[in-house]
Order: sequence, then C-alpha cells, then structure tokens
Amino acid sequence: MAALTLRPVRTAVPADDDQLAELDRSTWSTLHAVLPKPVPPFDPFFGERYPPEDVLVVEADAETEGGAARIAGYIRLVPPTPLAANAHVRQIRGLAVANWARGAGVGRILVRASCAEARRQGANRITLRVLAHNDPARALYASEGFAVEGVLPGEFFLNGRYVDDVCMGRSLGPA
Repeated sequence: MAALTLRPVRTAVPADDDQLAELDRSTWSTLHAVLPKPVPPFDPFFGERYPPEDVLVVEADAETEGGAARIAGYIRLVPPTPLAANAHVRQIRGLAVANWARGAGVGRILVRASCAEARRQGANRITLRVLAHNDPARALYASEGFAVEGVLPGEFFLNGRYVDDVCMGRSLGPA
C-alpha cells in the first residue's frame, strides 16, 4: 500500500454527508455492526440525532493528479445522555476507516482526536461500547488507555449467535 498523506483532523460539515454515508456502507461488517446491512434507499449520514458537529473526520490527499482529498475515516463523539449529572462524559458512538486507508494509523489518530475534543468540551471521561468479537477495535482502544469497565453478556444476536457488548472507558484527567 502506498503511503497516505493525511490532513489534520477536522469537524465534519454538511457537505461531507455523501462521503460519510458511502464510507459507512462500504465498511459495514458484522464485526462491529448491530444494525442490518444498509439497503437502498439509503438514509443520509447526518440527521437530527447526529449532526455534523458531532463527527470528526480525517482526510487523505488523493493520489491521482488533480484529485481532491477524500475522507479516510471518521469518529462520532457525543454526550451519552442529555442529563446534567453526566455532562462531564463523552461517548464514542461510531468509528470507521476506509478500506483503502487501513493500516495508516487513521483509527488511532481519530481516537486521540476524540479524547482531545472531549477535553476541549470540558469532559474528564470518555466511554464507548464495542462488540466482544471485534478484537482489532478492542486492541486499539486498550492501547489508547481504555479499560473494560463492564460486559453485557449476550446483548446482541448476530449471525445466529449471541455476542457480548463490552463497555470501555478512560479518564481524561481534569478538564
């Protein structure tokens, strides 16, 4: 694989909708998805529940001459609830890396950026949920300081078997 030239992480904008929706569809896998595989007509990526400002993206410069940058990956970072009692927490609710950008550190860059953004927003803790059989994601999160804080046994029934939902989290230090 040729080396990618990655741009700095940025907040998504409404114009990213088509690229992000395509990225989600092209990376869909039972390794991480609990919803059925998307079928046409496809929903937009952004909506009332998940606006652009909740998404961080990293782009890579296109290798073709005159090509525009394209989104290599995204991470969605949200408050876990609307309650004031846990306004100090942010939750990762989605991470995807384009197949053509795998192995270039995009996921790690996005996880680190989400921690920095959560701190910037005043959070001192960040959490996520990951399927137990998603070893690559669990390893990435663990290497970035996330620890398993709980397991919901058999939380999902996928491909004819029960799959545990693993809750992970880490401190971000004082905000």
